[in-house]
Formats: sequence, C-alpha cells, structure tokens
Amino acid sequence: MSVRILIVEDEVKISRFLQLELEHEGYEVETAFDGRKGLEKAQNKEFDVIILDIMLPQLSGMEVCRRVRHENKSVPIIMLTAKDDVSDKVMGLDSGADDYMTKPFAIEELLARIRVAVKRRSNGVADSNRNTIKLGDLILDKERYIVTFKQQNIDLTKKEFDLLAYLMENKNIVLTRDKIVEHVWGYDYMGETNVTDVYIRYLRSKLDQKYGIDLIKTIRGVGYKISDEK
Repeated sequence: MSVRILIVEDEVKISRFLQLELEHEGYEVETAFDGRKGLEKAQNKEFDVIILDIMLPQLSGMEVCRRVRHENKSVPIIMLTAKDDVSDKVMGLDSGADDYMTKPFAIEELLARIRVAVKRRSNGVADSNRNTIKLGDLILDKERYIVTFKQQNIDLTKKEFDLLAYLMENKNIVLTRDKIVEHVWGYDYMGETNVTDVYIRYLRSKLDQKYGIDLIKTIRGVGYKISDEK
C-alpha cells in the first residue's frame, strides 16, 4: 500500500516540484494551495505525512496544524517556511508539528525526513481503525478503555488514560507541559499549574516503577515524551 502525502503550499511552483519529486519516489500525493482547503483534506482523508507551509492564505499553517492535532490525529506534520526564525520554529513545534524545514532546502533532506516520519508512524502507533496504540509491550485500546503491559491490565483513571494516550499518539515527540494541559484538560483549564507533573508521576508509578521500565522521559525545561528507546 502506497504512502499518501498531503502538500499544503500556496507557491504553485514549489508545490508542483515537490509533488513530482515525491511521486517519482513512489508516494501518492495530493496538494492544496490554501490553509482552509488543506485542513479540509486533512480532516476528510487519511494521510501518512502532511507537508505544511506556515504562510498560507485563508488559514495559516500554524492554525491548520493546531486544528489537525486537536482532533487527535497522529499523522506526522513537517512544516515549511521561508523564515529562519527560532520563534517560528518554536511556534510550529508547539502547534503540534513533528519537524521543521526552512526554505530553500535540499529535496534529499526532505525525502530523508519523510522516510523517518513514515517509519516512526508505522512503528509507533495506531492500527487501521486508529483505536489500538502500541509501544513495545504496552498496548492502549481507546475504544474499550483498556491498557495492558505484557498482557497485564493496568488500572488508570480517565485523566491518566487520556494523558497516556496523548503521549503514545505522539511517540518520540517532546510535548510541552502547556500543550499537554491544553489537550488533556482543555483550553480553559484554570487549576493547578503543576497538574502535568503530578499525573506524570501517577503514570510512572503504575508503569515505569511497577514494571522496571523507562518509557516516560523528562525533557528538562520543556516537557515530556514517551519512548521505548534507551
């Protein structure tokens, strides 16, 4: 089954160049030339990778990325921009992007990053119905609300389950504390500011400490990620 890629880029020449190169590599490609159309395609079809420009008409790339992520999509997103500004990079990653490239870039580098994204997703996460997420021996069933490790059930509260699901949907991706709160507790959460740290401790006590593993990593000064890599 071919890998499907969505290119959301308003510069027609760049979009066409990327499309031809990716199709030459054997990918199935669709394009959109504004943010609103790109979001519509991302919401209505399944893609393996989205290549998303930041500066778009109708709807910015940041907003498209944020809305796609808000709907729990685990599709890898690679953002493109003409700006070489750290703040843009941070904003893009905070919006939920997995990777970031500044124009002009070498097509070989983009192809390499696409291969990494596709491999990460195929190793990482949801099956075809997007209900079961796997990370090594850890399996989370979103439909039945069940989590197991080596076939042993793990009893989690709803928030613990939601937090673990969010981490697993974004395997190997660093998630900021603010982004975790926004996704798990909602935009209007006004409770304790350390709620993420508290619930991470809860999860670790039920997973890492109980089974002697090291899945949930602390990224000092940033946030957390889940990974089975040493």
